[in-house]
Amino acid sequence: MFKEIIDRFKAHNCCVIIPTYNNRKTVGGVIADVFNYCTDVIIVNDGATDETPGIVNSFADRATIITHPVNKGKGKALRNAFKTAVELGFDYAITIDSDGQHYPENLVDFLTESETHPEALIMGSRNMTQENVPGKSSFGNKFSNFWFYIETGLKLPDTQTGFRLYPLNSVKKKRYFTTKFEFEIEVIVKMAWKFVPFRSIP
Repeated sequence: MFKEIIDRFKAHNCCVIIPTYNNRKTVGGVIADVFNYCTDVIIVNDGATDETPGIVNSFADRATIITHPVNKGKGKALRNAFKTAVELGFDYAITIDSDGQHYPENLVDFLTESETHPEALIMGSRNMTQENVPGKSSFGNKFSNFWFYIETGLKLPDTQTGFRLYPLNSVKKKRYFTTKFEFEIEVIVKMAWKFVPFRSIP
């Protein structure tokens, strides 16, 4: 089954991007699990100061690794990864966090949705009404969703998720200014302004 999925990722010309910073407890497991589904992987070590660099470098024979000598922020890590993905000739990139909050088995769901809607930016939508979701996180997501709607006229259930599939042809045509977590809002607002379609999947 895994070979069939890996072949589908290659046919769709899609890679997986894993930004990481001080995630020594989880990053190795996330990377290893991702390789079960997609073998084209770009990892960004964003200036980690724990054991993360050694763990990341242990995958150097299988992955493309970008290393920031000092922490530059998630936005900069993603921007550099997107640039590398475009240079390597990929058409799509899925971003997945390295802290274990995203499940690599869901990569297949993004791939399936993109095969059906190839122009779309696909957002993983978390269930923010669960009992174990902190009130601060739930409020922050609602606040972000509201302002995304004000700026774009579009309603999305989860604008703060880092689990996304990007059509790189649309991403590379934009100019970006932010370098930290706010980049994930900037990029979807600018893509909405250019009428890139959005899809949300649970």
